[in-house]
Amino acid sequence: MKTLILAGGFGTRLSELTNVIPKPLAEIGGIPILQHIMNHYAAYGYNEFVIALGYKGHLIKDYFLNYNSRVIDCTVNLADGSVEALSTSPVSWKVTLVDTGLHTMTGGRIKACSKYLDSTFMLTYGDGISDVNLHKLVEFHSNNDCLLSITAVNPQSRYGMLDISPSGTLNRFNEKPSFTNDWVNAGFMVAEPEIFNYIDDSSTVFEETPLARLTAKSLVSVNKHHGFWQCMDTLREKDYLEKLWKDNQSPWPKVLYPTR
Repeated sequence: MKTLILAGGFGTRLSELTNVIPKPLAEIGGIPILQHIMNHYAAYGYNEFVIALGYKGHLIKDYFLNYNSRVIDCTVNLADGSVEALSTSPVSWKVTLVDTGLHTMTGGRIKACSKYLDSTFMLTYGDGISDVNLHKLVEFHSNNDCLLSITAVNPQSRYGMLDISPSGTLNRFNEKPSFTNDWVNAGFMVAEPEIFNYIDDSSTVFEETPLARLTAKSLVSVNKHHGFWQCMDTLREKDYLEKLWKDNQSPWPKVLYPTR
């Protein structure tokens, strides 16, 4: 089963980094978040990827085109430019890199990759990490008569919440609680190729009209995930993920491969 990763957005809320690189190449522990995500899928045996490129997509192409030159031992003959590989690549991934346009919306990026996805596939964003059990997610999808299965998470507030009495005294302080009744799309989806029929063109935002159309026909199932999930939209969130990694507390799968 292939995994489609949306990696073409501008990442404007992380402009401290994305002025130079696309957000999926922003590093956690010296490893691009994109590769952390791919490592997660690879840990479950899913080694075929389609990456939808857009903003600074050439840098993501360069990353994979030059991947082996960074991670294998080799001898370079400067006289004729020939290269002799002295070791083998640590990964056996197949990565399809698709230029889906600079200003294309998420739905348009998905549809632009449709020619490379002719059966059930997984779909996620290039800026979110989790410890979702992908085997159970695929099983959940196969047990539901839907075209799309979405992983939902109950996000945590950035702030402590105050429970204040009518008289103005504090009843209880809840340090960074979950939003009990609120669930958000965390990515980590499983989809059938029929979803392409619900996407109009490059200006289509997948999370809007296509998802509404699918929902109206009861074709979307929701897998509630109670474990770890974190997106990386801001420098604060990047620093949080970096600290988890540095402290060896990162909950996501750590089947890691060299990147340099």
